[in-house]
Amino acid sequence: MLIIAKEPVPGRVKTRLTPPYTPQEAALLAQAMLTDSLEAMLAAPVQKRLLVLDGTPGPWLPPGIEVVPQGHGRLDERLAAAFGLCTGPAVLIGMDTPQVTPAALAPALAEDAWHSCDAWFGPAADGGFWALGLAEPDPALLRGVPMDVPDTGALQRGRLAGAGLTVRDLRVLRDVDTAADVRAVAAEAPHTHFAATLTSLPQAGP
Repeated sequence: MLIIAKEPVPGRVKTRLTPPYTPQEAALLAQAMLTDSLEAMLAAPVQKRLLVLDGTPGPWLPPGIEVVPQGHGRLDERLAAAFGLCTGPAVLIGMDTPQVTPAALAPALAEDAWHSCDAWFGPAADGGFWALGLAEPDPALLRGVPMDVPDTGALQRGRLAGAGLTVRDLRVLRDVDTAADVRAVAAEAPHTHFAATLTSLPQAGP
């Protein structure tokens, strides 16, 4: 399993949250998101755990996770490079869904996950995707897919289906990209580090 993420540095992560949040607050929220995602990966029944990181690991990194640097270029190229690190079935998520749990990932991580299935797709509420699993991690399945358009998820899923893959879907999750997302996801998952961090901020949004 892989998580692709950016080091939670003020001014470099979650810039769409500023305003209403300051760059420092946005970075704290990003660190909490990453912590929740890493804990979900640690609790998941997987053989190998990789953090594909843009930046440098900090004290937020728990033991038991291997860190590898992200590739360069657009997001599709960096995702493709991440899958290029894998030699067997692999499931990748981002750091934008702190509400993720092993249960949400369970269908793609079960012993029979790849029986008559070539790919697992986790659609995001905003039209993107929060998870992608590939039985045979071919970077070409991601390169060239636009990652900044409203129908990114449909385009990526279409690429998989167009390659003749049998695709199964995970549940829909909401990415945290805006202040409205912050409040909604924290309310959905009140026991996360993310929700606790939001509560600790001087102002919890507009």
